[in-house]
Amino acid sequence: MKYKQQKKAILLLEDGTVFEGTSIGKDGTAFGEICFNTGVTGYQEVFTDPSYYGQIMLTTNAHIGNYGVNKNENESDSIKIAGLVCKNFNYNPSRANSDDSLENYFNEQQVMAVQNIDTRAVVRYIRDKGAMNAVISTETDLQKLKKELKLIPSMDGLELASKVSTKKPYFFGDENAKYKIAALDIGIKKSILMNLAERDCYIKVFPYNASFEDLEAFKPDGYFLSNGPGDPTPLKEAQELTREILKRDLPLFGICLGHQIIALANGISTYKMHNGHRGINHPVKNLITGKGEITSQNHGFVVNKEEVEKNEEFEITHIHLNDNTLSGMKMKHKNCFSVQYHPEANPGPHDSSYLFDQFIENIITYKKSN
Repeated sequence: MKYKQQKKAILLLEDGTVFEGTSIGKDGTAFGEICFNTGVTGYQEVFTDPSYYGQIMLTTNAHIGNYGVNKNENESDSIKIAGLVCKNFNYNPSRANSDDSLENYFNEQQVMAVQNIDTRAVVRYIRDKGAMNAVISTETDLQKLKKELKLIPSMDGLELASKVSTKKPYFFGDENAKYKIAALDIGIKKSILMNLAERDCYIKVFPYNASFEDLEAFKPDGYFLSNGPGDPTPLKEAQELTREILKRDLPLFGICLGHQIIALANGISTYKMHNGHRGINHPVKNLITGKGEITSQNHGFVVNKEEVEKNEEFEITHIHLNDNTLSGMKMKHKNCFSVQYHPEANPGPHDSSYLFDQFIENIITYKKSN
């Protein structure tokens, strides 16, 4: 068994609240908005999800690291969270097919992490007070950390898609596939691309600021707007791209941040939630079929449901059963639909994978009529 001497570390919230713990790997300091994920499994997929960029992740599951990491379970090319806060960190993974320990994975990528924090107390606190910026550190000078924390911008109004988007277009899947998809990368996950490829799609992935002309040159059968981090409001280029796609009534599917972009492109506002939804057991009702779905979710912003209800061009298709927020919508006179959650569900249940099939069906219908 591996044991190591642990150094004192703290979690400092922007309102001055302090929680004490110990460092896991490297000494140092990390800033970001603190949020919590209620998933029991799938920590590697969460840590590498670009939607979490700029956030300090607090895991509610008591044990993290017990099954190590596997290179095939990354959702992007690196860890995207700003830092980790957990209760019990396991240095000795027991899974036979793990490639490495989570400790080494964090150390190699120089990501700050702390453990032995009373995570239940932190969750209760930020659940009541709302999401806020925080810092984790082995630094002992609280006054210095408080001054530095005040300089960290709020997630509200913060554009982060450019930080995680690809710098140049790339391809995914079989070039001889039946369908071609142009995907806008505003924080795309690998498992989304895999879901499309499994449905006989060849995907060209474009940077966050690509124009409609860039995507159209690929001659795609359908267009996709990905998930991603930060506030959707500053993403003006993505909104303009969406308007151009809708103007031509081309097949369009949006997930999470992409869902919010579709709303903003139609003059429907979004707003920052008190805490957001992050976990793999969120209940959603499909209003079209009447069926319930257990979904994987990760978002701190949401589309204004009241504005969608008043908009004659839209129909609400899914609602979140915990708080009745908007979880899905479609346009009545356009080939466009979107959801706030993650149908690729890595990690999470696959209740909603039918949405990828629905996208393909929309493409088939469009091709037959054109």
